[in-house]
Amino acid sequence: MKLVYFAWVRERIGRAEEELAPPPEVATVTDLVAWLRGRGEEYAYAFEDPGVVRAAIDRTHAKPDAAIAGAGEIAFFPPMTGG
Repeated sequence: MKLVYFAWVRERIGRAEEELAPPPEVATVTDLVAWLRGRGEEYAYAFEDPGVVRAAIDRTHAKPDAAIAGAGEIAFFPPMTGG
């Protein structure tokens, strides 16, 4: 699946996107974030407060318990503010 990172998530990880194949036990957005945090210091830093980072599955906002099976793209981004 393709993972896309925006704003400070991208800056902390050091890349805008990547193709990854998480193991089968990674079933939800929460599982994916936990798995990513274990991939290295930059991921741990980007997801140090997982409740802050938002996700979208195939360009649709997703809750942390959303299933990721069959997703083509998952994007991670900080909360948006209006003004």
